[in-house]
Amino acid sequence: MAPRAFDMLEAVHRLEATGLDRKQAEAVADTASAAVSADMEQFATKADLKAEAAALETRIGERLNALIWRMVALAGVGVAAIKLIPGGS
Repeated sequence: MAPRAFDMLEAVHRLEATGLDRKQAEAVADTASAAVSADMEQFATKADLKAEAAALETRIGERLNALIWRMVALAGVGVAAIKLIPGGS
């Protein structure tokens, strides 16, 4: 569900209906709008999350690749060490 945009005019009308005069209602609505806008900047969109997930997948893949190559290298060192031991195959 997409977040609903803050409707200044609707807010002013609702505040006026509670007894505030126009100037007060506009001031309160403006303050509320600024607060809502500031909070909305903190939310991540689906696109933000997808981009971050893709970046993490790339980093994990790179690290996994490096780990596999290290394991192959260690296996090679192990085989070489066994061959160097007298009586090794």
